[in-house]
Amino acid sequence: MAEQIADETLAGRNILLIISGGIAAYKSLDLIRRLKERGAGVRCVLTAGGAQFVTPLSVAALSEEAVFQDLFSLKDESEMGHIRLSREADLLVVAPASADLMAKMAAGLADDLASTVLLATDKPVLLAPAMNTQMWEHPATKRNFCTLLDDGLRAVGPGQGDLACGEVGAGRMSEPLEIVAAIENILGTPLETATLKGRRAIVTSGPTYEAIDPVRYLANRSSGKQGHAIAAALAGLGAEVVLVAGPNNLPDPGGVSVRHIESAAQMLAACEAALPADIAVCAAAVADWRVAGEAGQKMKKDGSGQPPALKLVENPDILATLSQLDQSNGSRPNLVVGFAAETEMVIDHAQSKRARKGCDWIVANDVSADGGVMGGDENTVHLITEGDVENWPTMPKDVVAVALAKRIADHFGAG
Repeated sequence: MAEQIADETLAGRNILLIISGGIAAYKSLDLIRRLKERGAGVRCVLTAGGAQFVTPLSVAALSEEAVFQDLFSLKDESEMGHIRLSREADLLVVAPASADLMAKMAAGLADDLASTVLLATDKPVLLAPAMNTQMWEHPATKRNFCTLLDDGLRAVGPGQGDLACGEVGAGRMSEPLEIVAAIENILGTPLETATLKGRRAIVTSGPTYEAIDPVRYLANRSSGKQGHAIAAALAGLGAEVVLVAGPNNLPDPGGVSVRHIESAAQMLAACEAALPADIAVCAAAVADWRVAGEAGQKMKKDGSGQPPALKLVENPDILATLSQLDQSNGSRPNLVVGFAAETEMVIDHAQSKRARKGCDWIVANDVSADGGVMGGDENTVHLITEGDVENWPTMPKDVVAVALAKRIADHFGAG
């Protein structure tokens, strides 16, 4: 399914891939292959640092195009100037995006071919950051990254995991298929039936924190990756998107209006404030319960060895609330999509949830501890509609988001 969507989206599109320095540059070779498989044309700019990790010959062989390296090459400037190079692409992709190159971009520097092309372009730019964890966490890098997002650039990753330096943490470049999915999000699809321009969408994402006292809370393991990817995918198809995000460590998706909240009550209030909307996708893992009365001060042990008694009350049901609004006066979104995070009888429980909540679709997934879905980068979902169950293969969450966004677009196109 993911392959079919990608083929429709990228066939005939032109990508300018900028490969900067870092061991993750080896992934860019696979990225070129993946893009070519989908019918995209790929030209490459290789920085001096990037050439320390991959050769111009390997890049040229995979892209089937000349590789551009030197800003002051008279031959290149006469045949393919940096302005033309930056303007003939549909999208510029920087993978890996090193801390150094992002710093240049944020400051508007243009001292080599890559930074000059990026400064001269009028096309969208996608970053795939890759670096050591300490470099990624440094305030200067965070500041530069936020500046680039504020300037309208898009980003995919970085992810968590083992790094080439031997450390473990954030800074790992996204996998090629995740970058392909992000490219699809931005470029959309040439099919007229798969557009959401003029539609307004509300997406919820991440966990909620339900306070026990000023320092403790009830929560869950949701990372927000799936919800954030859905928001980006819907925006990529032209929708006006409001993302209501619980606490997470993800950057805000580009082109999306974000409302940051903590509790379920705050999430519901933010969703209601964002109405009216055509689409609501409730992907957040909202806590089912909260403490009846939050303690005003930090709760202390009393020496008895007994934990304090916490009285729990049910949180507001955001999915049911949105689903059961009055459709006759336009207050209910035309399409309400819920998520069912289950650990057993996944489809049966999800079908029951769909009927009980009153939503139109349910996306069911197995979040058992050994599946790695909560906090992971892949998902295996089942799309449950009124009369059908679609079993999707295991895919990166960005690819799941693209598939769901296009099913939503097809739904409105058919209508």
